[in-house]
Amino acid sequence: MRKIPTTMATQHPDNSSIPFWHDREFISTQDEVREIYENFSTLGVDEYMWDWEGKYADEAIFEKLFAQYLEYFKKHQVGRDEFITLRIPNIWEEKTFKLPRAYISVLSAAEFVTSLGLHCPPVLEFILPMTKSADQLIHIQETFEQTSKLHEKIFSHQARSYALDYIQIIPLFESIDDLAGCGEILEEYLKLHQKKFKKNPPYLRVFIARSDPALNAGFVPAVLASRMAVREIWRVSKKTGVPMYPIIGTGTLPFRGGANPTRVEAFLAQNPGIKTYTIQSAFRYDFELGVVKKALKKIAKVGAEPVAVEFSDADFKGLKKINEILRKPYCATIEAAAKFVNEMAAQVPKRRERMQHTGLFGYNRGVGKTKLPRAITFTAAWYSAGIPPELIGVGRGLQEVEKAGLMPLLLKHFPLIWEDLHEAGRFVNWENLAILSEKHAWAKDVFDEIRYLDENYDVKAWPSTDEELIHRNLTSTLMLKKRAGMDFSYELLEAAKIRKSLG
Repeated sequence: MRKIPTTMATQHPDNSSIPFWHDREFISTQDEVREIYENFSTLGVDEYMWDWEGKYADEAIFEKLFAQYLEYFKKHQVGRDEFITLRIPNIWEEKTFKLPRAYISVLSAAEFVTSLGLHCPPVLEFILPMTKSADQLIHIQETFEQTSKLHEKIFSHQARSYALDYIQIIPLFESIDDLAGCGEILEEYLKLHQKKFKKNPPYLRVFIARSDPALNAGFVPAVLASRMAVREIWRVSKKTGVPMYPIIGTGTLPFRGGANPTRVEAFLAQNPGIKTYTIQSAFRYDFELGVVKKALKKIAKVGAEPVAVEFSDADFKGLKKINEILRKPYCATIEAAAKFVNEMAAQVPKRRERMQHTGLFGYNRGVGKTKLPRAITFTAAWYSAGIPPELIGVGRGLQEVEKAGLMPLLLKHFPLIWEDLHEAGRFVNWENLAILSEKHAWAKDVFDEIRYLDENYDVKAWPSTDEELIHRNLTSTLMLKKRAGMDFSYELLEAAKIRKSLG
């Protein structure tokens, strides 16, 4: 049985500060060669996500990596001790021509490491984003198998001492409905796998998104949906006997998962049952290096022995109802505020060589016709206005949850809700909310519901420390500059550095 990683460094562009190994905030595709090495050797993460889906990818990454750091990787072999895992494009959701190149890149990397006498294969798995059905997973495995055989046939004069016809697939679920329904897809996938390969996969890693579910349905529904997904993964594993290892994709701010090095115990307590935790750019680069390393060790210790998550079907059904209640006021506000958010997002700085995003309402293209930025930029836009998106829709939604008698169930499965809302509430700018409320009904709704949260649940949604007050002042100046049609990128970045994350 292979080693299953506990910490996965990703290329999510949410850092506000300069990486410890670099001389600027922006990380180019070429810089990622050194980033992989530094993340393995300095931070001690055991997996790195090589993203082919949302950004440009270096097809010669293995050649460059081993050319520069061969002695290190002789001792820490990729595919055995440390892992590089591709997130491939989803050909059912967006037009792309990169998938065949990703296949060939992996096959070429296998040939290359074999020639060096290193462990083969170096890449064991593909991550399929926006997974919607089991047949999508099988399609990727079938087409990779076909590509591998054709590659071998054409280049048969090159002796191969490895077999790479089979690739493991990691489904990535990215909406609250897909997360809640992932159990059915996993069971169907195992049936199709048996039919195709005449056996079960040796194990299955399942990826739970936290950013896009929050963007598309709101903060609390994203938290509850991730918990529902973990329960389903453990349930299907127990039912089928196939070992399953949940992965959760989290940023540092609560809206995107709350994986913050200074709040790691709370984060782990809210996310039991996880084997692998993503460690995104802000976590790695916006905090003091020693704090980051210490937090990574705590995460790795918990991930080494995850505890099964089990709860009743009645609870599961109740959580679905809570999510439906809470997503309505959130979505209504987001659709009404889309123009404002996109104006704010225009000045959020780039951190990676991302490709143009053309989706509707995040990746969930079925929700209205509202165009929004990616989740990190979306979160940065709201925080830069002094309106943490964690708080949008929650005050109105909780009033309905109370009426439905579902508050005890919510608190049972999200016991840290008040702590997380307070964490976000430290960056509320009441002055900006009051100004926006004079012109926008959506802002008045948010103003009233944050005040309701503050008065009824003691969320303490206001700045108190010197740094939080400076953040408020920066976002006030930012809003005045926006009204005057001036550039506000300086204030936006300085505020991000205070909260230690772009978005």
